[in-house]
This record gives sequence, structure tokens and C-alpha cells, in this order.
Amino acid sequence: MKKKIYMAFLMSLAIGALTGCGQNVKTSESTVQSENARGENMGKDHIEPDTKIQVLEEGLSVVRFEGNYGFDEFLGQGGASSDDGVVEYLSSALLSDIPGLLMGQNPFGCSTLSVKNSEGGNLFGRNFDWNTCNGLIVSSRPEEGYASVSTVNTDFIQAGGLDISSLPDTAQAIIGLYAPLDGMNEEGFAVSVNMIEDDQTIEQDTDKPDITTTTAIRLLLDRAANVEEAIDLLSQYDLHASMGMMIHLALSDAEGNSVAVEYVDNEMVVIETPVVTNFFLAEGEKYGIGTAQSHTRYDILSETLTEQETMTEAEVRDALNSVSKENFGEFESTEWSIVMNQETKELTYYHRENYDQGYTISVE
Repeated sequence: MKKKIYMAFLMSLAIGALTGCGQNVKTSESTVQSENARGENMGKDHIEPDTKIQVLEEGLSVVRFEGNYGFDEFLGQGGASSDDGVVEYLSSALLSDIPGLLMGQNPFGCSTLSVKNSEGGNLFGRNFDWNTCNGLIVSSRPEEGYASVSTVNTDFIQAGGLDISSLPDTAQAIIGLYAPLDGMNEEGFAVSVNMIEDDQTIEQDTDKPDITTTTAIRLLLDRAANVEEAIDLLSQYDLHASMGMMIHLALSDAEGNSVAVEYVDNEMVVIETPVVTNFFLAEGEKYGIGTAQSHTRYDILSETLTEQETMTEAEVRDALNSVSKENFGEFESTEWSIVMNQETKELTYYHRENYDQGYTISVE
């Protein structure tokens, strides 16, 4: 397996040296099929990801990876209890020619909601709030496990002090697969990580295999068909939050089940909720700890769901817009918003609060 992935990486290095495909490539007209030209779904383009990175617009790109990226082997050797451990595995097993690979994360704010689709099925909406960054959408079609689409902030990752955009496309895709912040798989299961500002972190320490914040998301996207399976999977691992941050996970499935998974004193707690922002939802002494603004965003989304028991994709987009960062006058922005249709298995991305232009990507 290692040889197979390593050879693919070497091939991408060779091709990059000859053709420059290691750099981001502007999307061709053939890979972005404009629905506007047909007068349908105004402002939405259908994207067909390719193994060559396509730039959708400045700060947002997409790539497809097919095959084995070593995640089962990662879990089989015990996983990792830190981002450094993930990097060590990537560097030794898959990407040994990349010096100085580093992963680091800073606080971010996010909002999610889960709601019945008035046109059938269920919808999951997600805002990723941060300062200006580079987002990479990764379409994954593994040899084993569920196909998925996920998103990584590539500014969290450096190689030899440089951002990873200078690396070959295959290398960027593999690294991105180990650092997702949200996504949905072919079963319609969706997940998002949201930060909580707290003076504690998550460092579970038993005899279970170890996972980090982002590898937990990869685990769920690869193996969980629904919320119940996701909770069971998380219970089989010791979670270690990246960079000492406190986080919780928003989980939603195609049947409309939606929960937040939190860790209080390193014990996993599950709360049924359609809305998750950036404060503790678990009852007890931790309840409510988080930013004041996250409470405001939670109240806005909860009120929206009270008024609308079902919503269209456009209404979920508008709900995300109502809690995007431009409403609060802060230096951060909502770098990406996603409306995930858990029935059709399609994700529509909106970049940097431009809700007039969407990019739709199918998991299947």
C-alpha cells in the first residue's frame, strides 16, 4: 500500500516538474458546467472535481483523490495523539520527500443547522468563520470506505515553512484528507468541527487507539453511515484536540438525526440539537461557556427553525447568511458556507459571504 501511494506521489512530482501541474490550475470551461446558461438554479455552477487542482476563485480550490490514502493503516498502527503524530505518519509512510511538514490550528468560529428539506430529505448547513484563508475542497473516492467531499483550511498546514499550494496536487490532496474541518459522505452523513473558547482541552487517555480533531472527522466520513454509527465509532478511540483547543462536533444524517458531541472532563457527552455554534450545550457546569456572539448566532438560527420547520436549500443558504460574520463587524469573515443536501448527496459552497454564487459538488 505504501509503495502504491508513494509511487503515485513520485509520478505527480515528475509530472509537476515537466508541466507545472504542481501549481494551482484555473478551472477549464469543461469542468465547470454553468447552470446559469440553462436558466436553472441561478448563481450555481456544477463542479466536476479532477485529480488536478482547480481554482474556483481566489482562496477556494477543489481536487479529487481516488484510491488508498493509508488511513486504515494509520488507524491500525494506533492512530496519533497529536497533530505532530499525524505529520510523522504522513512524512514517514506517505510523503517522505516533503521536509518540514507542519500542522497548526488557530481558533475559529462556526455555525451549523440541520433541518428537513421541504422538497424531501434533510439539509445540513455549515459556516466556517475565520480570517482570510485558502480553502481546499477534497472529493475522496477511497478503495475502501465511503466516498465523501470535505474541506480543509490549507493555511493550517505548512511544508518547510511554505504553504502547501507549492506542493504537487496529489500531495496536497493526501494532506488535505488528513485535515478536514467538515464534509458529507455518500450515505448523507455530515459532520463539522466547531471551536469552544474554554481553558480546558480534550486529552482522553485510555488504552484505545488515538485520533486528533481532524482525523476524527476523516474517520467518521470514511466509516459512519449515520449519527448512531458515528457515536459508536468515536467511543472506540481516545480523542486529542488539536493545539490545546476545546471543540465539539456537529453530526447529522440523512434521516434527520442531529447531535452535538462534546467532551466534558474528557468524557463524551451527546446532545440532541439541530443547531450548534461555539458554546457548550451539555447540561451541567459547562453549559453556556463560549463566546457571547456564539449565543447570538445560536438564538438567530433557533428562531429561524422555530418559524420554519422545513426549509429549501435557498432558505438554508439565507439562514447561514443571517449569521455570517459580516453581520457582526469583526475582522474575521465567513470563509465558506455549505448547504449539504443529504438526499441528493450534493454540497453547494458559497465563498467569503458571496451568497449569489454557489459551487455544487456531488459526492457520488
